[in-house]
Amino acid sequence: MSDDERLEEIRKKKLAEMQQQAIQQNFEDQQQKAFEQKKYNLMRKVLSQEGRQRLENIRMVKPEFAEQIELQLIQLYKMGKIRGQLSDKAFKNLLEQITNSNKKKDFNIKNL
Repeated sequence: MSDDERLEEIRKKKLAEMQQQAIQQNFEDQQQKAFEQKKYNLMRKVLSQEGRQRLENIRMVKPEFAEQIELQLIQLYKMGKIRGQLSDKAFKNLLEQITNSNKKKDFNIKNL
């Protein structure tokens, strides 16, 4: 086998790998888009217009916190603890509960 043939074989393998990676990335992108669409639809179902606006305001400042809130809302909805749309006031109360539960607790170590 000549150097040119080996080089061509390596190129073909590399091209096949790149195509497989592109297919995998496309599949992952489609899954992510589907998840985002489902999440969007659920937020429209669960939160009032004011609540959704409040969540978007939070997302601008703390995107990780907004994601955490969305996941908790999804869990509550799936467990049946949220029925219908939350009013803005109810959403604010829920945010307070989430914020308070996320605060680090102080530990006091006492000598015995």
